[in-house]
Order: sequence, then structure tokens, then C-alpha cells
Amino acid sequence: HRGSPCCPCPCLPDTDAGQDSGERERAEMPELPEVEAARRALEAHCVGRRITRCAVADDPKVVVAAAGRVTFERAMVGRTIVAARRRGKNLWLRLDAPPFPSFQFGMAGAIYIKGVAVTKYKRSAVNSEDEWPSKYSKFFVELDDGLEFSFTDKRRFARVRLFDDPETVPPISELGPDALFEPMSVDNFVDSLSRKKIGIKALLLDQSFISGIGNWIADEVLYQSKIHPLQIASSLTRESCEALHQSIQEVVTYAVDVDANCDRFPVEWLFHHRWGKKPGKVDGEFLKEKIDSLEHGHIHYLRKLATDRTHRNFAFHKMNCGNYAGK
Repeated sequence: HRGSPCCPCPCLPDTDAGQDSGERERAEMPELPEVEAARRALEAHCVGRRITRCAVADDPKVVVAAAGRVTFERAMVGRTIVAARRRGKNLWLRLDAPPFPSFQFGMAGAIYIKGVAVTKYKRSAVNSEDEWPSKYSKFFVELDDGLEFSFTDKRRFARVRLFDDPETVPPISELGPDALFEPMSVDNFVDSLSRKKIGIKALLLDQSFISGIGNWIADEVLYQSKIHPLQIASSLTRESCEALHQSIQEVVTYAVDVDANCDRFPVEWLFHHRWGKKPGKVDGEFLKEKIDSLEHGHIHYLRKLATDRTHRNFAFHKMNCGNYAGK
């Protein structure tokens, strides 16, 4: 991880001094379970309500509004929220008439509903004592029952857009099947992997292959499946493919069922040991114990890679420095 002299990867977690262990154990950035928790919160509290006020940030990097933000705001006022939809790490609101607001969460995008607990993750956290709406708010609305919600982004890698039909245009139209709503069949999954000459973790992070899987889920499912993240996808046995397919379904479904509350994740999950006792540090003792529990051939492969300085502390998950601003 970043903070280790062996791994200067810029895409990996920042080390934030002063954070308690509970804060560190939150997911680093939004993945499918976190975005789905936001979607469900919006669906439970906002669907059926009419927008009476809207404020869009003057931030052209995040708010993509070709006609201007004033036009964006006017398009929202008076509309009723009909549904909250999601694919992968993208969420959009279906209103009683187009256009519809779409939210690409990026590295730190988050939904906050005033007075309602919505799962937080490390990089999204907005101090509860901050003004409301937060200074990081990019899209704010007030509903006809007085409820207010906001989409915030501290890191400015998120995107807020206005579309007539979000599912038919990028980035949503370019996404692969949703890991929760559109799971591949086992046979299709095995067949697809057999044709991919790429490391399996890199493939799982490719949102055009399966949408919604990010760094921690990829680490978790590979760890549970006993598959090395650098192994070429096409080289996996059918047994390994089936184990991975099952792990994806189990991890995603469980995380969604507990509203992405990591305190409720099973204690044996790798997730709880990703950062160790200090920010940016991997729990090496735990990982060594788990590595030693795997079959001999897999251990040999891991130890061979571990002799290289650049891989010394990867421990199943320090690799594939992809674009985590993501799709």
C-alpha cells in the first residue's frame, strides 16, 4: 500500500493521520455495495416526492452541463422522482419526465440525505458538524415534504450529468453486466474468462467486463477463491472459474444485504485486514497465516513473486494500478 517503501503506487489509499480504526476500516472508495446502499436510501425516502428546489455547484470539472447549471437546476424543479436506478458504480434518478440527473461516483462521490444514515466510506466522509449542505455538495435538492439530499465529492473525480436517457449513452451504455442485477451464468463466465489474455484482477476491475467490482471486492473474491491476482484469466481451470463466480455472487450479495456496513462483514474476510493497525499498512501476520494455508503450488508462486521488491507487500491485492476514478 501507499505509505510502504515497497509500494509507491499513486492509485492506492492515502494515509490519513489521526483516523481511528473504525474510520480506516471503511471501504476506501465507492464500489457496487456502497452505491447500491445510496440507491436504496433514495428509493426508500425520495421516490414519489416532488423537487421544489435544486442547487448545482459551479464546478465544471464535476458538473457536466452543456446548457449551463442554471438550466440544469430549472430542469429539476417541479419534477417528481419516479425511481432510483443503478448500474455498476453509476446511479441516476428517473423523474416523471426527462432529462434525468446521473451520478458517476468516481473516487469519493457520496449521497447524503439529511437526517438519514447512509453508508459512508473513508474518502467520502463529510464532517457531521459541517454546514448543510456541505461545501463539497455538487447537486442538492429539497423535496416537497421538506427532505433534503445532496451528492458530494471531496476529490472531484465524480461526474454529475443530465441525460434524456442515461442507459443509452456513455458512460452507462459502455458498462458490462451489473454484478448484482445481471450476473453472468456460470457457463458464460467460464467461456468469457477462457478468451481473456489478461491478469484476472485487471479483468475484474474492467467495468466493461462486469460493472460494479472495484479494488476491495476484487481482492476479496480472489482471496476467497484462492486465485492469484496476476494469473492470466484464460489459464484458470474450470474449477477455479466456478469458485470465483460463486465468490463474486456471495460477496456482492452479502455486502449489499448489510447496506455496505463493513462492521457487519464476516470476520474472516480479507477486508478487515487490508490496512492493519496503522494507516497504509497491511496486516502481514494475518496474510502470512492465510497464504500458508493454501496448497503448495500456489504458495510457491506467491513466494517467488514476493522476492521482487515491487511485489513484496502486495499480499493478494497490491496490484493493478488502474484508473480508480472509474466508470
